[in-house]
Amino acid sequence: MFVDFRDQPPPPPWQPPRRRPRLTPKQERALAAIIGFNVILLIVAPIGGATLIGALMLLFR
Repeated sequence: MFVDFRDQPPPPPWQPPRRRPRLTPKQERALAAIIGFNVILLIVAPIGGATLIGALMLLFR
């Protein structure tokens, strides 16, 4: 089957996708604070969890 495409306009030229805007200084500080808080919890939370498990073991002893 023949399809006639002569009356069709050409496709638009390719353009790269738009880049997301960079973070504002306020957003950068907030992100740094969140990451810092998570790093602190990464260190402190296992110690706190072990303390709670130890306390529960002593409670039911």
